[in-house]
Amino acid sequence: MDNSVTESLILDLLEWLAKRDRSYEEVMKAAHIVPQTARGEDANDRGLVVREQVQRNCIIRITPSALALLRQRKLIGTR
Repeated sequence: MDNSVTESLILDLLEWLAKRDRSYEEVMKAAHIVPQTARGEDANDRGLVVREQVQRNCIIRITPSALALLRQRKLIGTR
């Protein structure tokens, strides 16, 4: 897959996650909609997302470096 397509898919994922924390199940369900499920793995490998346990639920969150990337690309504002 083209690097620019991969990057675009990762940025889309990060933008979606930046809106609010998502459950692991939500992320997996969304991954089935988009055939390129490896984008989540790519984001994880780059340290852009983190999986955390919150009250027995697995939550996926973006990291500060992911927020910085989105701000750099002007995909989100500075909050």
